[in-house]
Amino acid sequence: MKYKTRVLVERFSEILASWPGVECVTLNEAALPDTLDPYYALILDVFFSGPIPEADERCEAFGADVIAFESQGVNEKDRFLIGDIPVRLEYKQTAKIDELVLIADSAPDSLWLIKHSGTYGFYRLANGEILFSRSGWMDGIRGRLGALPEVFWNEMRMAAQSKMEHFLSDLGAAAFQGDEFHCLVSSAGFIKTACLALFCVNRRFEPSHRAYYKQALELPSLPDRFSAQLENFFSAGPGDSMDRRFGIAKLLAMGIVRL
Repeated sequence: MKYKTRVLVERFSEILASWPGVECVTLNEAALPDTLDPYYALILDVFFSGPIPEADERCEAFGADVIAFESQGVNEKDRFLIGDIPVRLEYKQTAKIDELVLIADSAPDSLWLIKHSGTYGFYRLANGEILFSRSGWMDGIRGRLGALPEVFWNEMRMAAQSKMEHFLSDLGAAAFQGDEFHCLVSSAGFIKTACLALFCVNRRFEPSHRAYYKQALELPSLPDRFSAQLENFFSAGPGDSMDRRFGIAKLLAMGIVRL
């Protein structure tokens, strides 16, 4: 982590830890690259179990060098700049996290409540760097996420595959109609849900979209020729027919379903 980022991380960690209602603060991996990286952002997840200051008080507490401050929702998210560094603080109630994890690990009949939202939220819980922790709450959450039952992964996989097949059908329809826009939209949805299914097969939570490609290729269990087929799918240029893209997508889908 760059020095400038570490200084800001320590600064905000100290401020947030001073609020009695804050239980835990974690750092998102988007802060790890150089600040010149276009994907860079200083993102903190702030888990709270009690009252936190209102938006105006938070802005004042963050310092006089905060510019372009905006708050979304009711204590849900703050966005602002420190110089040219984008900062985002996302506030999450511990009770809500407890409820979601309870559904995932102990309530298979209620998985329909979460299975269509993906697993990125759990990825952030499991992988964020802990900057401050008032108790062992986050350790407990991570322990439970590391021992989720097979029914969770199977249900999440089936939900992802169902979406994948839906996008595949849309891609085929777009190819038949020669609809380039619909082809592009369907391609994006197809590849996202295909990778999500593979993460579930491998009992991994899905990362941010930026990390999808790299982490998907590193999964231990993949269909035969998956890497080559994925590369062909991405590299299909304007001169390639939509039928070719659809054909590659069918091969990808069949390989995933057979795992």
